[in-house]
Amino acid sequence: MNDSDVVDAAAGLASGSAIAMLRRQREVFVRHTQGSHDVLIAPADPAGVSLVERAAVALRVAALEHDAALVAHYTQRLREAGADAATIDAAASGAASSRLGAILHHATRIASAPGSVDKAMLDALRRAGLAPRDVVTIAQIVAFVSYQVRVVAGLRALAQDIGS
Repeated sequence: MNDSDVVDAAAGLASGSAIAMLRRQREVFVRHTQGSHDVLIAPADPAGVSLVERAAVALRVAALEHDAALVAHYTQRLREAGADAATIDAAASGAASSRLGAILHHATRIASAPGSVDKAMLDALRRAGLAPRDVVTIAQIVAFVSYQVRVVAGLRALAQDIGS
């Protein structure tokens, strides 16, 4: 398993397995998926959305999608970013206060009912200190992790079908 590739790790793909090799036939897909993870979750300059907040959003989406491997990955990312146990629990459950609470509430709504996001929710994010670019960043993380969950699920299904 390639530990530097989150999708391979989450899907449980062993290096050299049939599905891992099939995935590598589209190396640009592999590179850009991992690159998106790195830029969205652990950028060198997180700007207005901290590394803890980014990992918390990712964990929230993985928890909503019930993907245990990605929950474990993003829990570890939160730990690495310096989050305490209470922050990790809040991210997994969506129950937090203040700025993180506003972010997680917004991420939950985007992930579960995107059409329900309204001006009042965006105003709450602004009051919590988020700039418009930060709100876009949060939406990008939600979209990416949702995509990641689906790619991982597809790879797991393929691996199960061919027994590799």
